[in-house]
Amino acid sequence: MSQQKVDRYKKEKYSRKQQLAKEKKQRVLYRIAGCAAGIVIVGWIGFSVYARVEENRPVSYTEVKLDAISDYMSAQ
Repeated sequence: MSQQKVDRYKKEKYSRKQQLAKEKKQRVLYRIAGCAAGIVIVGWIGFSVYARVEENRPVSYTEVKLDAISDYMSAQ
C-alpha cells in the first residue's frame, strides 16, 4: 500500500506543471467567456432602452403647402 502511494505521488508530481497550466488556461477562458457574455448582456439592455426611448419620442411633422407652385405650373 505504501509503495502505491509513493508511485501515485511521483506521478502527480511529474504532471503537476501540466495540470497547473491546464487549470490556468481554463480560468482565463472562463474569464474571457464571462466578460464576453457580460458585454453582450449590457449591449442588449442598452439597445432595448434606446429602442424604447426612440419609440416614445414624439414625431414632428412639417406641413408644406404647394398651392403657389401648382398655380404657377397651371398658368403656363
